[in-house]
This record gives sequence, structure tokens and C-alpha cells, in this order.
Amino acid sequence: MAGHIIAVVGGKGGVGKSVFAANMAIAHLQEFKQRPLIVDLDLTSLGDQNIILGQNPAKNIIDVSKMPPGPVDPKTLAPFMVNTPVGYSYIAAPRDAVIARDMDLEGLGRFFKAVTQVFNYIVVDCGNGADASALKAFEFATAIFVVTTADVIVINQTKRILGKIQELLFPPEMVQIVINRYSINNIINPQMIQKNLGRTVYAAIPEDVATCEGSLAKATPLCIAGAGTPIARAYHDLVRKMQQTALLDNLARLKKPSGVASKIQAAIQAPSGDTPKDNGGVFGRSAAGVMDPWTAMKLRIHKALVEQMDLKKMNTDTNDSKQRAVLRERTQKAVLDVLSKEDTESLLSARELKAQMLKEVLDEALGLGPLEDLLADDSVTEIMVNARDQIYIEKGGKPQLSKVNFSSENQMMNVVERIVTPLGRRVDEKVPYVDARLQDGSRVHVIIPPLALRGPTITIRKFPKKRIEYKDLVQFGSMTEEIADFLRACVEAKLNIVVSGGTGSGKTTLLNVLSNFIPSTERIITVEDSAELQLAQDHVVRLETRPKNIEGEGEVSIRDLIKCCLRMRPDRIVVGECRGGEALDMLQAMNTGHSGSLTTLHANNPRECLARLETLVMMSGLGISLKAIRENIASAVGLIIQQSRLSDGSRKVTYITEVVGMQGEVVSLQDIFVYKQEGLDKKRKIIGRFVPTGFIPKFVEEMEAKGMKISRGLFAAK
Repeated sequence: MAGHIIAVVGGKGGVGKSVFAANMAIAHLQEFKQRPLIVDLDLTSLGDQNIILGQNPAKNIIDVSKMPPGPVDPKTLAPFMVNTPVGYSYIAAPRDAVIARDMDLEGLGRFFKAVTQVFNYIVVDCGNGADASALKAFEFATAIFVVTTADVIVINQTKRILGKIQELLFPPEMVQIVINRYSINNIINPQMIQKNLGRTVYAAIPEDVATCEGSLAKATPLCIAGAGTPIARAYHDLVRKMQQTALLDNLARLKKPSGVASKIQAAIQAPSGDTPKDNGGVFGRSAAGVMDPWTAMKLRIHKALVEQMDLKKMNTDTNDSKQRAVLRERTQKAVLDVLSKEDTESLLSARELKAQMLKEVLDEALGLGPLEDLLADDSVTEIMVNARDQIYIEKGGKPQLSKVNFSSENQMMNVVERIVTPLGRRVDEKVPYVDARLQDGSRVHVIIPPLALRGPTITIRKFPKKRIEYKDLVQFGSMTEEIADFLRACVEAKLNIVVSGGTGSGKTTLLNVLSNFIPSTERIITVEDSAELQLAQDHVVRLETRPKNIEGEGEVSIRDLIKCCLRMRPDRIVVGECRGGEALDMLQAMNTGHSGSLTTLHANNPRECLARLETLVMMSGLGISLKAIRENIASAVGLIIQQSRLSDGSRKVTYITEVVGMQGEVVSLQDIFVYKQEGLDKKRKIIGRFVPTGFIPKFVEEMEAKGMKISRGLFAAK
């Protein structure tokens, strides 16, 4: 008797469908003592199942698809899969997006057709089900399990997936709905979900954050690591229900469409305007221009709104809160008028969905569209828009796919214009990229076609709403209280300090903290590309660069501003970041009486920081000898602070290093404090401690001569 393939898809990214797929297979193994096969066909996450299962196979499903035609048996499959001692077999997804493009659909189809003669139970993680590979799995699947959560946006996306499966003529009976992470405290209950989706909910998996996180930390499926817990029992109840109701045997008799995946791949690969005829419907808008009903309705409302209210003639970028409130109220009334004329019965039957539609349209018309919620979420530190329908966010130092997307590329460009126009900047085909900032100081980088091939790309480094102080960094574990006191003394003693680190390592945040150590009696001048620093002192002058105008003139660089600020009687100069020839002017300032200056630059460690500083000085184009450059650096820079983002996403000060002077033709460095990594905890967070090297900096004597008290015990090696 042939086995059964169960395809698992997610109603939206982040619903836990990969964890569900793995544990449903493990529960089947534990319940019926039959070896299941788990296939990771999620070609977007590229290896999430490896983490869930704790496996790292050398081969993957792409290799399987390229197997030569012939019999498929355990012996031929052995080189391509892992047979675990626990009792399940596993075929992984590729870990490289480039490799994922080499999928052989015909070979994948041959594999799915034959593997049911080898295994009785095959669970395939199909990602969001939007690519041709996932649809090939659908063609051979007995059942399709769609995983959703009790979330309005996820339910809407689940409805879109169900509609597309129906468009492709797959029998509705083969689709089973599972609610993941369900709690009785959820406002949206299973009955509401059933009514909205028009389908019966097959099962609900309870929320159990502790068990899930614990199993992920151990890289062991929760049905093994958390055996006996309520969530593990829910998986066992699910597979027993399937067996008792003979679900798979009954669904196996259904007639399913064939050739869908091949038609869709042809549609995707066809040149623009040359979509193959009779494509049988395409799963996803990108393949055949089919737009989901939610997005289509939103665009219709936008069009009607533009006809009713000419927003372009209104000042939507006003900083006056009263004017913004009036404008939002007028626009909300107009949207409600448009909604009342729409046939919303089928799509917006729930009050929550109507409220969601109203909010999304208002955000897109007056704000930054789907980015508004992400900007309001304090736990989100970075927003990375790769394409219209792919927005990643960073939480806890780790990137993850968000639940939101833009309606269209036109909407994205409207948002971009709304960001750059108030700053007097522009982005178009002539100037296809721009650095800007939001009103709260968040840094924004935009790059558009033709340079960005998938459409406009937006990257936002969020600025914290609350000014981060050294106490926060101590609480985060970025430094210790003793190190913070030491750095305060270094700033007050007017040491010239360079903060070094990689992109996103927290250099600017640390520079901001150090700048706030400067006494309030001193005159501070800041120079930045995009003004981000938030200084608590009153006596501060903030300077910001200016790009070229339409005629290609009027550019003011950081180098120009540093030269200007030298004539402005500064006590301290704080440069946001040195990226080019301005490094020479910064060193000259440090060497000509403007001690206590602060800046940042990109480097991986203190030694590389010096090498990069040398390179930047050479970019000034003055032909200075390398020895002269090094002598300038040795006399100007007193301290290098290395800021790093570690593998677990945490940001820490990893080196505090003194620039001792010249030894021969080399600048001599001496580490004062280092961060020593000692291992990982159960949640795979790095365990470590800050260790003094035992070296007492030369500048300590100068600091003591100025009346500062520095405990020598602080530097004692431990």
C-alpha cells in the first residue's frame, strides 16, 4: 500500500509551520512506531528545519531532484538523507538561495511519486506554498495542512492561500486548518476563525513558549524534548485523530490536478507580456499578476480616495499635531464613505478586519503604510524592506520575516517620497539612492530601480524613543559598571576616542553614551551625515551634511563641516562617522588643541581600526607618507573602543585598547579590557565576562595629576 505525503504550509511567515511539520512527524513515529520522512522544501527560510531537528546534512532536496531516473529505494536515498537513531529520516533544504534556484521540478515529481513506496508517512515543509516546488508537492500530497494563528493579519493571509489553492483546482477537502500557538485568552476564538475562513478547524496546538524555546535551544523537537507536556500531547491527539477518522485513506481517493507546478514555473520564467496561455491560475501575484482580494480592495479604496480627496495638494508632512489630527479625521471619514460603497460582506465580515482595513489605508495615505506598526513596536530595532512583499525586521539582534507587506511598488515610492521630501532630498532615476532620517532620528537608506532589481529597497535603523544611557548598556550586559566609570573618566580627561565596530554593532549608540559624559560647561559641535546623536547638554551645535542638488551642485561633505567647526570655537568635536578623507581633518583637529574629540569608523578589531584609519587618511589625496600618517595617529588617538555584535545578536564592548605610541614604524597598541567568551547557555546565548589584562594605561598618571581618582585595582588581572 502506498504511503501518504502531507504538505504543510504557513498562513504567513512566523506562524510556526516548520515546528508543526517536524513535530507532527515525530508524534506519528512515537504513536505508531513507523519511520516517517521529513522533507524541508521551504526554499525561503533555507534551513530552519536543521535548527529544529538539530541536523546538518551535507546533501539536500536539490540534490535529490537531480537524481537520475530509476528506482527509488532506501539504498538510493541513503546518500541524500539522514537516518536518525531516534527513528525518523530527514532530507534538508539548501542553505544557499542561489543553489535553491537549481531545483529540477521533473526530478522532484519523480521523487514524490516514488518515495511513497518507501515511506508510509512523509511530511513536507512547503514554506508559504507560493513557489513551483511547493505546488509540485501539492500535486502528490494526500493532504495539505495550512497552519494559522489567532491573528487578524495571519487569518487574512490564510484566506488568501486558501483562495489560491481553490483557484488551482485542488479539492477543498484535502485542505486542513490547524491553529498554532492557541490560548483560551485569545480574543479571536476557533469559531470566529472557522466563520471567517469558511472551513472547519481540524486541530489547535496550544501556546507553550517555555517548551518551544527549550526544545529549540536543545535543537531537539519538542515532542522529544518536552514529552508529556500539553503541547506534545496535542500533537499526539492530532495524529491519533487522523488515524481514527482514516483521514489520509479517505483523502487519497480524491482526484487532484497535475502539471500545475510546471505551468506556474513557465509563467514565472516567461518574458513580461508573454505569459503562457491556459496557465490554469497562478499561486501568487508575481507569477501571473493575480492579486489577492485584500490588496485589490485596498487599491480600489486608494483610487477612490484620490478622486474624493486630492491628498497631493494637502500638506500631509506637517509637524503640527493639531493639523495632522484634523487631516487624519477628514481622511478617515472619506475612507469610511468609500468602504460603505464597497461590497465588503465577503472579505470584511468581521469588525476587526474592517478596522484593520481602515487603519492600513490611513497609514498608507498619511503615514508610512505598513511600516507604521513596525516603527511603533519598541522591540523592533531595524526594518529591512527587500521588496514589496518581503519585509524583514530585527528583534533581539536576530532578523525575522515580518507579517506585513506593501500593496504595490507605487505605494512604496509614495512612502519614500514622504520620508525624503521634508528633508529637501530626492530619489529618482538620476539619483537612485539616498540617506535620510525620520522625524524621530531613525536612519533611513533607500535604493530604487534600476539599481535595485526587485523594486525599491528601504532600510531603517530605528532610533530608540528613550535616550539610552550608560546604565542601560550595563543592564544589557554591553559593559560593566566599572568599565562605564572608567570610560567616563577617559572622556572627562579629554582623551581622543575612536569607537570601532561593524555595521549594526551599536557604534552610534555607544558614541551617544560617551558624548553625554562630556561636561555641560563645554561647547560641543557634532558633525553627521544624518543627525542621530541625542546629547543632553545645552551648549551643543549640530551640523549635518547636504547632498548635491538637481544641478549636481551645492554638496556639503563631512570634511567641509569639520573645517567649518574648527572656526566655531569648539571644546569638543564629535563626528558621527569617518568614511573618507575627513579622517585626516579629524586627526589634525585632535593634534591641534581640540582634544577630547570622538568619532566612529568601521573595523573588526582595534588593529584593523588603525589600518582602516590609515586607508581613510590616504583617501584625502594629499600624498602623505605612511610613516607620517602613523605618527599622526599615534599622537592623536588615545583610546580605541571595539563594539561588536555577537553571534547571539547581543552587542558588547569587546576591547578597550590604549594607543601607546610608535615602536619603530608600527603604532603600538595595548589592550586594557577584553570580553572573554566562555560558552553558550540553554537558550544559546553567549556566556562571557569582561576581563582586565593587567596593563595599567599610561594616561592614568595624567588623569591622576588632574585630580581624578582611578583605582589601580580596576586593572588587576583576574
